[in-house]
Amino acid sequence: MTDTIITVHGRFSAFYPAERATVVVTIHLEGAQRNSVFAAVTTSADSLRREIVTRHSPSNGPITWWSSDAVQVWSEKPWNKDGKQLAPVFHARIGFTAKFSDFTELSAWVERVAAISGVSVGGIDWDLTEARKNGVTAEVRSRAVKDAVAKASVYAQSIGLGSVRAIAIADPGMLGDQVGSAASAPQSYGSMRMASATDSAAPALSLKPEDIEVNAVVDARFVAS
Repeated sequence: MTDTIITVHGRFSAFYPAERATVVVTIHLEGAQRNSVFAAVTTSADSLRREIVTRHSPSNGPITWWSSDAVQVWSEKPWNKDGKQLAPVFHARIGFTAKFSDFTELSAWVERVAAISGVSVGGIDWDLTEARKNGVTAEVRSRAVKDAVAKASVYAQSIGLGSVRAIAIADPGMLGDQVGSAASAPQSYGSMRMASATDSAAPALSLKPEDIEVNAVVDARFVAS
């Protein structure tokens, strides 16, 4: 009897609470004098650096890691509406990146540093710790394989066969059938919203991360008998 070959995708995804938040902060100032602009950015950068260093602890947080760029200085000569080139405007900019393990501390920190001259807070990326990510990724991949087995078993039973035996399991597209799709890496999604404090007239910043989706796709080939 000729063996029946069944080839399927296995898929699984799960959601996990975010454990880390990486925030990008930029200081950018401009003015007519190069030295004064550079000095102003340096002063703001020192203030921001203190806000980071005093809270930095790789093991305890709330800031577990941080980095900063070198100060960039450049100039431009703008044009007015009559087509006349004006005096040069000097710019200075420096960027900081910090990773937080405590989201309540992150909210308070963002409010404080936003008051520093020239500071703008960029996007916030939500993620899992590396150890947690490795563990859940292994579990999700295992569940994707189980999904492939269950799917193949249903196909086999639908044509009157009783069991399936795996003969190949691979990342999407590696079985040579051009039927695979790109595997999905862990994805993070988050939102930043303003919420008014109930006991104060001043608004308080509330950062609410969404769960992290971790998903896996596998291709699998079975012999049904």
